[in-house]
Amino acid sequence: YAALRRKETFATTGPRMRLRFFAGYGLPDDLLEMADGVALAYATGVTMGADLPPNTADGESAPQFAMWALADANSAPLQRLQIIKGWIDTAGETHEEVIDVACAGGVAVNPATNRCPDNGATVDLSDCSISANTGDTQLRTVWTDPNFDASERAFYYARILENPTCRWNTWDAIKAGTVPRSDLAATLQERAWSSPIQYVPTDKKQDQP
Repeated sequence: YAALRRKETFATTGPRMRLRFFAGYGLPDDLLEMADGVALAYATGVTMGADLPPNTADGESAPQFAMWALADANSAPLQRLQIIKGWIDTAGETHEEVIDVACAGGVAVNPATNRCPDNGATVDLSDCSISANTGDTQLRTVWTDPNFDASERAFYYARILENPTCRWNTWDAIKAGTVPRSDLAATLQERAWSSPIQYVPTDKKQDQP
């Protein structure tokens, strides 16, 4: 209940994936490798669902975002970890961007597209078996927004994507011994997503009622 009150929550499409998401200034790149990394993140940063204030040191430095996702042992491995960023520019226009920040197998994100390369995960539509050896049981990273603008209001939330698995209609078709419907997607990617962390510039805070 305490976590619900402070909005430190995440949701999934079904599988019991787990997710941690923090933001702060000066978070070390190896934060999530440290034995006390989570405790340090709580002590020096903010959690999902919280407001991130401007940097008190200089007001301009970009924050770091620490993300740690764990797969459901009874579901598919993880394929990628993403940040979804939304912001309002100085002209009042809204924007949203999806950014891959960690890829299964330790593969690097393509800096030109902000996307992980295809990891080759497959689904056998005859029995819904998956390539279980492709993907990771956990993904974690500390990411800094290269396009951060301290004057713009923004939100960030973390999202995990599993490898593809059969959609419910494909499972039903296999059980019934029929051909899956061609007008419905045969597979899907189960996912989890965090509550957002809101960044509000100081002058925007003053303008709010």
